[in-house]
Amino acid sequence: MNEQRTGKRRGKAGAGRVVGVIVVAVILLLLCFPDLCFFLNAPQKEALRLFSSTYLDKYIPMRSESGGFDFMRLVALLLMIAGCWALYRIILWVIGFVRPKTRRGDTLKGLLANVVRYAVVIFGIIFGLNILGADVLTVIAGLGILALIIGFGAQNLIEDIFAGIFILFEGRFFVGDIISVDGFRGTVRSIGIVSTQIADVGGNIRIMNNSDIRVLTNLSDVSSVAVSIVSIAYGADLVRAEQVINELLDRMPEMYPDLFPQRPQYMGVEDLSDSSVDLKVTAEVDEADIYNARRMLNRELKLALDAGGIEIPFPQVVVWQGKREEASADAAK
Repeated sequence: MNEQRTGKRRGKAGAGRVVGVIVVAVILLLLCFPDLCFFLNAPQKEALRLFSSTYLDKYIPMRSESGGFDFMRLVALLLMIAGCWALYRIILWVIGFVRPKTRRGDTLKGLLANVVRYAVVIFGIIFGLNILGADVLTVIAGLGILALIIGFGAQNLIEDIFAGIFILFEGRFFVGDIISVDGFRGTVRSIGIVSTQIADVGGNIRIMNNSDIRVLTNLSDVSSVAVSIVSIAYGADLVRAEQVINELLDRMPEMYPDLFPQRPQYMGVEDLSDSSVDLKVTAEVDEADIYNARRMLNRELKLALDAGGIEIPFPQVVVWQGKREEASADAAK
């Protein structure tokens, strides 16, 4: 189910990219040929011609020597885009053959694919401008002030990038680790240049900016503790119940070696509740198995206590008849 949803999201994202490219191409075409804009009046078309001659012809000269539109440059641009896409897919295909043996290796593999994506896009933009006849250095110099403005507005982006670098090289967590951030607990799916994806046990994915990951708990570094609280009735034999539990715990590593590498421990009487005596059992397990281990503990404890004749209580309501009811009964006699 999750794979189907992921496939649908990727399909929608791919369709969105295609639509975006088509829209940009149509806008450039209309800017180069204002006469095609039949829905504009004469002054508006003249404004488009002025914009085209002032900016497009200066920075992106798409005109041939005869003054017409140079379609060959457009064809070269399309071929360059196709080549960049093919190069990107080939690099990803090669990276796919790498099988890291550690979580650090998996993290570096994902980060490398992310870097390749950005590098191909940047190369395509620069080389594409060159194909269109633009002087890249002139364009960069002309957009210097705009780049400065964008730089001030992109402080959060730069902070995310540096935070991602520190996360990687300090080894705070890697792909496959189970972490807890701001009350959200899950497995790290990917660590990118800007953001990190974390998936919980229900398959829900939270995407967090790297700079927002300030305080976290890496639950994969240490063993976790699965806790099971089982209740018995006050009238039950406590000593017999403890004997049944300990006998069961001795067999648990043999019954479920993948979940319980060590023998679970009986901790004793946890609480004296209103209608039950609560007993506590703990087990050191891998963090990824903590929920399965707790469920299995609850199941086996229930079966063992039932087999040993130990009553597990349930909520009951006791109605006490007071003196008035007793007096009424005596009068009736």
